[in-house]
Amino acid sequence: MTEPLLSIEHLGKRFRGLQALDDVTLELKQGEVVGLIGPNGAGKTTLINVITGVHKPSAGTIHFRGESIAGMRPDRIARRGIARTFQIVQPFPAMTVLENVAAAALFAGGETSLASARGKAAEHLHFCGLSDQADKPAASLTLAGRKRLELAKSLALNPTLLLLDEVNAGLNTAEIDHALELILSIAARGVTVLLIEHLMKVVTRAASRIVVLHHGRLIADGATREVMADEAVVEAYLGRRYAARLAGAGI
Repeated sequence: MTEPLLSIEHLGKRFRGLQALDDVTLELKQGEVVGLIGPNGAGKTTLINVITGVHKPSAGTIHFRGESIAGMRPDRIARRGIARTFQIVQPFPAMTVLENVAAAALFAGGETSLASARGKAAEHLHFCGLSDQADKPAASLTLAGRKRLELAKSLALNPTLLLLDEVNAGLNTAEIDHALELILSIAARGVTVLLIEHLMKVVTRAASRIVVLHHGRLIADGATREVMADEAVVEAYLGRRYAARLAGAGI
């Protein structure tokens, strides 16, 4: 049996009196796209923060490529091939768009010179549709542009695993469609993607598997259609009316 890319067992995270994650066990295989859904406050972002070293786990284990990374510093985890985006996008505002991506490539993406980092940054900006914005200050970008810059910065780390935290929040329909195309293109490169997303049309189009958190516990993990019909998921998150709409659409 092939070893999972990421293996989480009995993971817990407590903030004083709040149990944010409770006995979460999850595996991600190389090359798959997994949707992570659940109500606000379910623990989705906390899970990403614990995986990437922003928070240390209170219990449990995290292994990436067979190596324990639980409690490791974020920079060390990034250099091992785990990248993430942030729900609230905060680029270096006075630096250019190109410089933002080059900084990621230089300090955590394995590039050994400023010239090579800038070259890689240009490639990632082209992929994300930002080449014409490369020399502009990052502060001048629209929200959609800043979201694409966040993707470009994460790709500059050369990730094997990419954790996306609501990359479509605040975007209009056309911008969401463009972001979805980017996610599918990233996955086509062989990058494993864990996608936190509230828009079910994005989840159902991008992910072949969905996991659901509720009150910090994993309540469902399986193929999209199976999870959408799961009674616990309907009660905790989807609601019966929306679940019926999904079923009517053949999802």
